[in-house]
Amino acid sequence: MGTFTSLRKAYGALKDTTKVGLAKVNSEYKELDIAIVKATNHVECPPKERHVRKIFSATSAMRPRADVAYCIHALARRLAKTRNWIVAIKTLVVIHRTMREGDPTFREELLNYSHRGNILQISNFKDDSSPLAWDCSAWAERLTKTSPGATKVHSKTRLWNREDLLEQLPALQQLLYRLIGCQPEGGAYTNYLVQYALALVLKESFKIYCAINDGIINLVEMFFEMSKHDAVKALNTYKRAGQQAECLAEFYDYCKGLELARNFQFPTLRQPPPTFLATMEEYVKEAPQSGSVLKKLEYREREPEKPEEPSEPAEQVEKADFEETLIDMEEEAKPEEEEVEPPLVSTDATGDLLGLNEINPKAAELEESKCIGTCNCSTW
Repeated sequence: MGTFTSLRKAYGALKDTTKVGLAKVNSEYKELDIAIVKATNHVECPPKERHVRKIFSATSAMRPRADVAYCIHALARRLAKTRNWIVAIKTLVVIHRTMREGDPTFREELLNYSHRGNILQISNFKDDSSPLAWDCSAWAERLTKTSPGATKVHSKTRLWNREDLLEQLPALQQLLYRLIGCQPEGGAYTNYLVQYALALVLKESFKIYCAINDGIINLVEMFFEMSKHDAVKALNTYKRAGQQAECLAEFYDYCKGLELARNFQFPTLRQPPPTFLATMEEYVKEAPQSGSVLKKLEYREREPEKPEEPSEPAEQVEKADFEETLIDMEEEAKPEEEEVEPPLVSTDATGDLLGLNEINPKAAELEESKCIGTCNCSTW
């Protein structure tokens, strides 16, 4: 077995050297091709920073769009042709980091490219050269479902209107389920390269979870003025957020043993007031049908002002208690700077880059588990 592994490593190194030599002679994008090959070579370690930075530079706004499109094509070709788990994971890491840390031009072109096919799709990929390779290649397939930035405007959920909340929050929750389902198994759990990639997934989950919490606060503020149809959808989103809280807590406990996650400040998950869900369900039973809410609001506008302020309704008190529980996240959260943590870039592009219409068995299994409770996040 040791001899086979050594031969495989030597063969991989030979392939990398050959590709670099061909790029020097035949490629119009010589420097970019060399950087891609070296960043995603067969060496079992994270991509070297200098090669990743060259890829960032080649896909910046200063470069022609044709150069950016070529980079995406070259990465897609590298991922599609490899049968080695190391190359596959390193290619995915480069794509993830370029989307998060690189220029928005890369993401825009990636969305355009994805209309012709999802470049992150490697559903038929497997490396059966060893038990470790099998475990890691299975995990690499899950990693393709967790691309950052594919769901728009993580950082603005507190400002979304009712329609955006009811439509986009479930999409964010589905993406979070996929992140939760990205748990390495077997030998992949202790592999350093897998842990490096999983650290990126963890950081993305922190941001998406906080965005969902902001959206839930926004949703609750509108809830008691919604029509029955919208209130039912909002209540389902609220319940799903509670279910995700417990699943996410288990995922974080699972990841806290990772060497690269020891310095992470994991979100603190808290329960909302226990009576609030019952208050929401009671409102749904008596909520006006579509159109009735507008008439009710118009009537209130014509009412003369009263000298005495009416007492605050019980549902408003419940909502205030709920927001006090969740709002700690915004007061306490100051993310720590890390070398691989970039600011999340907002886009309005709407592409199915992750293939959200596809069913992830791991995520579906998690979504079926009925956990109760919603939470708050004091970000890292």
